[in-house]
Amino acid sequence: MSVKHSFRYGFEWLETGFDRAFGPAWNPLYQLGALGYFFYWVVIVTGIYLYIFFDTSVTGAYASVERLTGVQWYAGGVMRSLHRYASDALVVVMMVHLVREYVMDRFRGTRWWAWITGVPLIWLVFASGISGYWLVWDTLAQYVAIATTEWFDTLPIFGEPIARNFLNQPALDSRFFTLMVFVHIMVPLFLLFVMWLHLQRIARAKSNPPRGLAAGTLAMLVVLSFVYPATSQGPADLDQVPAVLGLDWFYLFGYPLADRFPGLAVWAAFGIGTILLFAVPWMPPAKRRKIAVVDLGNCNGCTRCFQDCPFGAIDMKPRSDGLPFDQEAVVIPDLCASCGICAGACPTSTPFRRVGELAPGIDLAGFTVSELRERVVAAAAPLAGEARVMVFGCDHGTEAAALAGDGVAVVSMPCTGMLPPSFIDFVISRRLADGVFLTGCREGSCHFRLGIQWTNERVERRRDPQLRGRVPDARVARGWVGNVPAGGARKALDAFRTDLRKIGPYMPGENAAARDRAAE
Repeated sequence: MSVKHSFRYGFEWLETGFDRAFGPAWNPLYQLGALGYFFYWVVIVTGIYLYIFFDTSVTGAYASVERLTGVQWYAGGVMRSLHRYASDALVVVMMVHLVREYVMDRFRGTRWWAWITGVPLIWLVFASGISGYWLVWDTLAQYVAIATTEWFDTLPIFGEPIARNFLNQPALDSRFFTLMVFVHIMVPLFLLFVMWLHLQRIARAKSNPPRGLAAGTLAMLVVLSFVYPATSQGPADLDQVPAVLGLDWFYLFGYPLADRFPGLAVWAAFGIGTILLFAVPWMPPAKRRKIAVVDLGNCNGCTRCFQDCPFGAIDMKPRSDGLPFDQEAVVIPDLCASCGICAGACPTSTPFRRVGELAPGIDLAGFTVSELRERVVAAAAPLAGEARVMVFGCDHGTEAAALAGDGVAVVSMPCTGMLPPSFIDFVISRRLADGVFLTGCREGSCHFRLGIQWTNERVERRRDPQLRGRVPDARVARGWVGNVPAGGARKALDAFRTDLRKIGPYMPGENAAARDRAAE
């Protein structure tokens, strides 16, 4: 097993634990991007409060922060601590998000934009935090200021060394300090702009965590602020060299490197690392699958594919073929991830068609709905005995093929969200199997973002196209467990087959009879 796959299994084990503790909806590992936005806004709000009372002069900065921390501890002190801990939390979720997207292989192909716009976010977050440490103007700020300016002075881009501003106490010009205040305000604003760019090629992007998770996280930060408040490390004195410092390892981990190695070497290391991060989506590039195609003869412009595409790869344009419909679907090739979710959303993707070719209004060229029907019929043919099950899985989650066996047939597709609900009806009503089991990625962690959500809503008859009412709910089961814990999907499948043995083979009108019994 490669290092990348080992990390992936590690993440899935953590996700399993968080699922049990908080449930998939509140699992923080599924909400890393949204939590990043949340922490950003906590930093902004607390920063505005601190700025109201902050003295932007060199001589008054430290004293004003101390007043906020000590005299106004019940408000200013809490705000300062929240500002600090939310900033640290932003670094944590940002880096975990980066590693998780990499090991889950969610950075290639159409996702290259989100990845490369995420790289400058790293630099901007660190620039925001480091510039903030200068403003406290304590001994740590003194160290950061001198080390940073000396590091920048190794580049031949300044007419005069900027580190000369920190030769001694009188040498520091208040205008330079005012410039740092300006930098600390402007960098976060530019950061917000890049965060907006980061989400531009993602449909229905989630920038707010669930309210319960947000409230719990904020409460945790508030408690931490009272129990372990952020404090200064003594006033800066440029005439003395600080002997002992407490570094914030979330933001300042690179400074010991700058002390140990030549500045140009550190610049080279960070520069090469940044270039490699930019190049990751093409090392190697994703294997390009055939994209979705529109058949205007069967497209009525219903917009379902447009609404369900996770990557905004479908646009609605005025009708071009003269048919009596207002719109037609148009696929944007550069954005299509070849997930097939659009085919699952199309109301014409029905295996019951008897006349003519099975050609829906939109289809995945590399794996058509017609081919899906052929695979279903072929896979179901050898099924025999009791509790026959047709398993529909995806290529990125549970290893569905491992579930095949006596009485169990498996059909895998790029995403389970590609499956039109009519196929479930087809399998049950045509008695190809006694039940249908849906599996794939972990709930809340769909490889194509929305496949599991749309599938659940269609099966639960809350989203079009809906599963027909004649299909008994007891004959459809779902197991969104990924590959961890080992055997999780198998256990869910075995439990489902046990239930199917109790209710026996499918009989027409079974669901209506069950509803009548429930009403009685």
